[in-house]
Amino acid sequence: MIFGIGTDIIETARIEKAIKKTSSFPDKVFTEAEQEYCETQKAGKYQSYAARYAAKEAFFKALGTGYRNGMSFKEIEVRNDALGKPEILVYGKVQSFIKKNKINRIHLSLSHLKETALAFVVLEK
Repeated sequence: MIFGIGTDIIETARIEKAIKKTSSFPDKVFTEAEQEYCETQKAGKYQSYAARYAAKEAFFKALGTGYRNGMSFKEIEVRNDALGKPEILVYGKVQSFIKKNKINRIHLSLSHLKETALAFVVLEK
């Protein structure tokens, strides 16, 4: 049964500008693992950051809560499995919400071009 769906699209330049303008932006939004991954993507560093940002936005839309109850971007981590498929890991208050609402599967699809990044999330019970 579907609990919620969410999608987000963002301009890559918006994330690039935020990172260049505010050096603390990545630490506020992205986990260490996400930053390490994005920083190794020489040709698409900002595309990778933008896709992960869009995933976090889409995830909160799928939850239907927004950033309420103390949940934060850093409690949502986008990683790639051994085959490169993106997946979402959750921590802290987000993880508690997921357990409380008996959400047992998180589906994530990412896509990006030079100018934009898109994410789509489906949460299943």
